[in-house]
Formats: sequence, C-alpha cells, structure tokens
Amino acid sequence: MSHRNDATSDREHKLARIQQLLTARDAPAVHLTSSAALAWLLDGPRPAVPLGGAAVFSATVTRDRQITVTALANEVERLEAEEISGVRWRVIPWHGSLATAPVDALSEADLEPDLRAARAALLPVETDRYRALGSDAARAVTRVLREAEPSWTERELAGRLARAAYEIGAEPAVLLAAGEQRGSVQHPIPTDAPLGRRAMAVVTMVRHGLHANMTRWVEFEPNGESDGVEARLREVEADVLAATRPGADLDELFAEIRRAYARHGFGDDAWTRHHQGGATGYAGRDPKAFPGIGGRVAEAQAFAWNPWIPGAKLEDTVLATSTGIELLTRDPDWPSTSVRGLERPLPLAHH
Repeated sequence: MSHRNDATSDREHKLARIQQLLTARDAPAVHLTSSAALAWLLDGPRPAVPLGGAAVFSATVTRDRQITVTALANEVERLEAEEISGVRWRVIPWHGSLATAPVDALSEADLEPDLRAARAALLPVETDRYRALGSDAARAVTRVLREAEPSWTERELAGRLARAAYEIGAEPAVLLAAGEQRGSVQHPIPTDAPLGRRAMAVVTMVRHGLHANMTRWVEFEPNGESDGVEARLREVEADVLAATRPGADLDELFAEIRRAYARHGFGDDAWTRHHQGGATGYAGRDPKAFPGIGGRVAEAQAFAWNPWIPGAKLEDTVLATSTGIELLTRDPDWPSTSVRGLERPLPLAHH
C-alpha cells in the first residue's frame, strides 16, 4: 500500500477558509511557516527533514486563492516530486530565508488563532485519513507490545515502536517508554532500564500531517494492584470526553477535567502534576489545554486528552462530533472495557 502524498481534494475548502480570514482583515495574503499550517494547507506533506524540525519550505496564500511555495534550492526537486503538487514554486538559495514572503503579506502569527480554528474542523477526506491512521497505529502498537518481553530495555521498546511507525507509512513524533521503575515519570524518555513486570508505551505517529497519539500498558506479571486506581482514572477521562462536544467552551472543558480528578478521589491539585492533553490534528497538541485557553470545540475536531497520575495514564485520539465521541486509535483485538459506551484500553496481560 502506498502512502505517497498525492491528495489535493481538500485544498479548495481550505483556501476558501483562508480567503475569508484575509477578506475580514482586508489583507492581500498570508505567509505560512509552521509545520502544522503547511501540512494542513497542502494535504499532508512532510514539512521538515529532521524529525520535528523546522519546515524546509513556506507558503504564501493570496486572497484570490493562489499558493506560492518558497523552497530551498536543495529541497525543491524532492518536494515537487514526492510531497507537494498543484502549486507555484519560488526557489531560494539553501541559505535563504523562508520567513520572507514574496509579496506583501500578513505573517502566520498575525492570524494564528484564526488559522488554528480554521484547521480544527476536519473535512471528510481528512477524517477518512485519520481513521485509517488511527487503526494502523493502534494495530502496530499491539503487534509490538504482544512481542515485548520484560527483559527488553525501554530503548528497545522505543526502537521497535519506531520501526512499526515507518512500516505503516508514518513517522514517529513521540516515543516514550517506562518500565516498572519509571511508571511515575510524566514523560519517560527511553533509558536502558528494563521493562520489568509492567511497562507503558506512549506514541505519536504522523501520516499526511495528522497526529495519532496513544498510550498503552503491558503487564508481564499481572497482579491487579492498580485495577481500582485505573478504573477511577477512566472515570476522569470519561467525564472530560462526555463534555467534549462541538460548541463546548474549551475553558469549561479544562475546568471539567480539573473537577473530575477531585470527583473521583485524586484531589484538587492532581491536574497540576502533568498537562492534560487537548486538541490535536496537524500538531501533537494544537494546543495543549490550559487555564484560560479560550475558544470552542469544532465539529469533527480531534482531541487527545491524557489524564495522568503516578503509575497510570490514559490517552487516545478521538473525534468530537455532534453524534458523539469517535475513537480513532483503536484496535479491536486489544483488551478493553466499556466505559459509558466507549471501549477503553486495559493493560495487555502476558501470562
């Protein structure tokens, strides 16, 4: 199966959204430089060379819907052949500035909140890509964790997850692994520690610019010690998922997850120990939810909440729709339990 980026069917809709923003500002153009905006507008090219690095091209969109992509001379042939189609090209030296627009234009920063809102409401073609990615990513993680052994190091687990990402035509953006010694680390960047009796894997896999975020646990000596705590954390997640509906105020959503920790016995300040996730899509978090964030949930907007307490964490990528929450990163073969009508993952037990 080819995952080459050759889709342009959603571009006219996105250009219309940008045109509306420019008309409202009476501006002739906007110059886009962030990986999130570029991947969104241009149907999911890979904007950077180093994983997670700065984009190696920029794009100027005029009010009459013309796109000019400014590319470095040492990147343009590859980009045109493999990543981006249907645009005008402007080539600059490899040492040139991608931040400079070819015409008078607003900077991306001038329109940042509006552009974020414009890409929040995913189009049907985007949700189709997201469903496919979410399924592929979840199945890939299942394959790796079924093969995992307690003697593996965290680095070995992360390496196998990276390979799994490339095998589905994606790239890894986040790879975290915590063995039993590090289960209380918020962001366990992999070390040489062995997985031991219980381990956590956190991944973000990116394809067509879309980010599939998920967390899974594996147990090699299941003893049920954490079952009650995890069940209560699933209720915290269920509270915020139930509130994540199109039109919902993002400030109120953040207040809800804060209240949920206290409601389910984790205390008033549990939310301060780690970020809680938030909107996702063309960035891992677009942006992380925080007190005073502002804005509202869009129809078909992606979210990845990640409630956390020491030794337990939940995370999946979902779509918020008017008909309810749709799980994207789900493998039917992974063990799960139903929480208010949604299948939520349990630890994978190796017996």
